[in-house]
Amino acid sequence: MGKSGGHSTVDGAVRCAPQPFDWAPAEGQRHASTDARPGSGYPTGFVVATLCGYQLRADNTEPAWRWETCATCKAKARKLSQAPAVGAR
Repeated sequence: MGKSGGHSTVDGAVRCAPQPFDWAPAEGQRHASTDARPGSGYPTGFVVATLCGYQLRADNTEPAWRWETCATCKAKARKLSQAPAVGAR
């Protein structure tokens, strides 16, 4: 197993290190949460506490994963993962 830019590689496949948060689309944006995540992700309707301070119902549908990322959650998630800031989306 090798390391590449903070990511592990196995047989050429990049694997990211586990993070202390997961993403959940809710209320028109993708939010981050430190709530325990069920195996296949937060199901639609599951209430999560977001890093931006809200309790929101997850929307685990295909279109919801294309929503923009909540800027506050993104900043707090970056801080939790100790990643350097890069250009905003």
